Amino acid sequence: MGLKDNAISYGSALVSSLLLLLPLLHEAEGCDMFTGRWVKDASYPLYDPSTCPFIRREFACKKNGRPDLDYPTFRWQPQDCKLARFNGVEFLEKNKGKKIMFVGDSLSLNQWQSLTCMLHSSVPNSPYNQTTQGTISTFTFQEYGVELKLDRNVYLVDIVREKIGRVLKLDSINDGHNWSEMDTLIFNTWHWWSRRGPSQPWDYIQIGSNVTKDMDRVAAFEIALGTWGKWVDTVVDTQKTKVFFQGISPSHYKGALWGEPTAKSCAGQTEPLMGTSYPGGLPTEVGVLKRALGKISKPVTLLDITMLSLLRKDGHPSKYGLGGQTANDCSHWCLSGVPDTWNEILYNYMVY
Repeated sequence: MGLKDNAISYGSALVSSLLLLLPLLHEAEGCDMFTGRWVKDASYPLYDPSTCPFIRREFACKKNGRPDLDYPTFRWQPQDCKLARFNGVEFLEKNKGKKIMFVGDSLSLNQWQSLTCMLHSSVPNSPYNQTTQGTISTFTFQEYGVELKLDRNVYLVDIVREKIGRVLKLDSINDGHNWSEMDTLIFNTWHWWSRRGPSQPWDYIQIGSNVTKDMDRVAAFEIALGTWGKWVDTVVDTQKTKVFFQGISPSHYKGALWGEPTAKSCAGQTEPLMGTSYPGGLPTEVGVLKRALGKISKPVTLLDITMLSLLRKDGHPSKYGLGGQTANDCSHWCLSGVPDTWNEILYNYMVY
């Protein structure tokens, strides 16, 4: 074979390689990563949870005795493209020396723990360090200088203790100093907005000078998102810092919403809904979030994980979570599991 033949052969191989890469385009380049279906894949999960010693008990379903083990073996397949498979070494190399922070409630904790496990399993012999100071937990991959941080801030806006009691201030963000100097921020809030009774961590709501005992919670949620959006526009340098919003992570307590009226929760669910849509539709708060994000001038990427997560009625801890047989957690997610897909999508945005 001559030089010309070699060149033709090499050129053909190059074209073939490029064609193989075309389906890996994400939404920003013309592909919607959030419309698709779950497919069984023998190469999943991305890690064995037993090799991740720091998984918290509330997410450690396998360790807690969950007997069915199909739930981590499903891969999310977008309708018109293919997600690049998560590569932990590549993620760490691309983010060497950088700080990545999740800000939000226990669903942010769920996603943060997922990402630490995905990365640790990719570099199991690489030294790491975990610290907690106040509301902020930090997981550092020392060899790469990558810091994965979590700030437990369930409303994003402030709760201030005053003479009248604990006041939820919908138009105030003083915790933003915790979020400065980050290279990537992933925000989340919703699940605590409907809490009432002893688990509600505030006594009054304040907007400007108006103080009230309570108000419509969805309306309060939207006002708080507006405050957060103004903070992003005013404070964040998006030339330096990428900003994401995690999206609304759904719960599964009403079987009628997925076509199983006799089911009162996720208990006993062992497989996903295999279609591309959820019979009960999207929850109201998704529209509220998208409306609020639409008012922000600076670039914020929505990880629109609601529909793909709605299809996963099987992915929750149920009685294999923190409360054991006396509880039924259909809000959080088993690890390994659904949050790994959220992070695989995040990886596609951050690396490609």
